[in-house]
Amino acid sequence: MRVGVIGYGYWGPNLVRNFAQTDGVDVVWCADLRAECRSLAKKRHPQASVTADASDLFNDETLDAVVVATPVATHYSLVKPALEHGKHVLVEKPMAASVREGEELLDLAQKKGLVLMVDHTFIYTGAVRKIKEIVEAGELGNLYYFDSVRVNLGLFQHDTDVLWDLAPHDFSILMHLVKERPKCVSAMGSDHTGSGFADMAYLTVQFPNHFIAHVHVNWLSPVKIRQVLIGGDRRMLVYDDMEPSEKVRVYDSGVTVSTREGIYGVLVDYRTGDMRAPKLEFREALSTECAHFVECVRLKKTPWTNAEAGLMVVRLLEAAARSLAAQGARIPV
Repeated sequence: MRVGVIGYGYWGPNLVRNFAQTDGVDVVWCADLRAECRSLAKKRHPQASVTADASDLFNDETLDAVVVATPVATHYSLVKPALEHGKHVLVEKPMAASVREGEELLDLAQKKGLVLMVDHTFIYTGAVRKIKEIVEAGELGNLYYFDSVRVNLGLFQHDTDVLWDLAPHDFSILMHLVKERPKCVSAMGSDHTGSGFADMAYLTVQFPNHFIAHVHVNWLSPVKIRQVLIGGDRRMLVYDDMEPSEKVRVYDSGVTVSTREGIYGVLVDYRTGDMRAPKLEFREALSTECAHFVECVRLKKTPWTNAEAGLMVVRLLEAAARSLAAQGARIPV
């Protein structure tokens, strides 16, 4: 399978490295507008041709797939011609800069019978895969809430806000675990640097069945936190990505509600039990993802992070952005 990568900046080198290490894959193209990035790509991967013109990849009839690792504003203009030229595509998150663009790319991929997969890397971590297994097995029971914090000092982006930069990670995890379609999104945030882009935001996603999700993203935190709490009526779970070993912990804790006559009609009893840390696979997530993309192309399988999943994340982001501009108004998804 012959693969070409567009974008050799921040994330592109990781993608090229992992595809180059995937069995049966040859990375034959690296495209980037910057001469220094092309020079570095050629030095690290001398077998690949480098170019400043992405159309060189689209016009290569021997190329099977294109990987797009560029800013979100360019995704539509790169993914669309790749699909039109019959290439399977793996695109960085988020899939597109708007729902309209995402819908068009999804429709095009379906009409062409091509794989369009989104690089929601956290879905391929051993931790999230284990959490998915725990949720689907019913160990947590009926889910009550999803509460995530993703904060650090920087990296400030020059073309997007903290919402579009960090929230796709948590939105992708949320929608990977929850089957129901969300009802609405509300968001509040602030721009403290005067850049025109929010550098911190608080997002709330509401679902029809009283399940609620809250996401806090921030570029101005003195510490780096990557934590998700998931509560159910049977057990509760903590996912701390900064933990070196026990990233996932399941707590046999919760509440029991009973009713009785009189002034104290509703009684809440607290339950605190054991904690267990399930064994996780610690293979590099991007390696798993690249191998999964290749498998989906070869066997015509549907990716875990397919275009529909990518589009749902864009729907949440677009609704959150509209809410942010409307001072926290609830925006239907």
